[in-house]
Amino acid sequence: MILTSYCLLAYTFLPAAWKHYEHQRGLAGLPMMTHTIQGIPGDPINVGLVGSKADVLCAMHAAGWNPADPLTLRSSIEIVGSVVFGRPYRAAPVSHLYFQDRREDLAFELLEGKSAKQRNHVRFWEVLARGEEGRIVWLGAATFDRGVGLSRYTGQVTHHIAADIDAERDRLTTDLQAARVVDAVYQVSGIGPTLNGRNGERDPYYTDGEIKISRLVEGCDKRVEGAAILASPPLVRLNGAAWHIFGQMLQSDEPFDPVEDQD
Repeated sequence: MILTSYCLLAYTFLPAAWKHYEHQRGLAGLPMMTHTIQGIPGDPINVGLVGSKADVLCAMHAAGWNPADPLTLRSSIEIVGSVVFGRPYRAAPVSHLYFQDRREDLAFELLEGKSAKQRNHVRFWEVLARGEEGRIVWLGAATFDRGVGLSRYTGQVTHHIAADIDAERDRLTTDLQAARVVDAVYQVSGIGPTLNGRNGERDPYYTDGEIKISRLVEGCDKRVEGAAILASPPLVRLNGAAWHIFGQMLQSDEPFDPVEDQD
């Protein structure tokens, strides 16, 4: 009886209760995970934007994030030079990931330090042409590149992400709010609570599994004083509070990666 109750609670009731799309019903049922070109699970979807492409470009510029250069031989050589010689490259390319069988539509980054070795970055895909607000909905995967190493699959130079992907999601959301280009923020379900996830390069990550969506102001010149925070269901808020505690516990326990270049 106890085992049956546990199974029903852990595998049926709670996962169903955590799923919520009341703010963007068109997202229900989507697999909130990107993939590499080889079909290997990549970075989870954890952020979203609502607005036209022009609104997205203007908002990210206002927040200080730079569009990433296309991935070419020249840009690949330039990013290696940035890392090796400590040269700035604020528009360094990002590797391609795929969502809904297509690679990212937009990518942005924000360097930490002088070179492209460490950076905040995000990829976005246009997912809904008309969401609940009658505007385009973009979903994205935001992660922090903590260092550079060799790909376990190709041997090429690649970045390795920090495990706390919720921190990067929140960083981007906060930067957009600070730029006063967001009029509302709300959450919808992503991949769900995950303690021991692995991305396409086998980097570990953990997350509360929520997607934080920022509704952008319309027009490049418009600014607002503050963003409305739309509430999530009570159980989801409880989950978020618990994962905030887990995140603090796990921040000092990220595993050592022997492949990563060490200073």
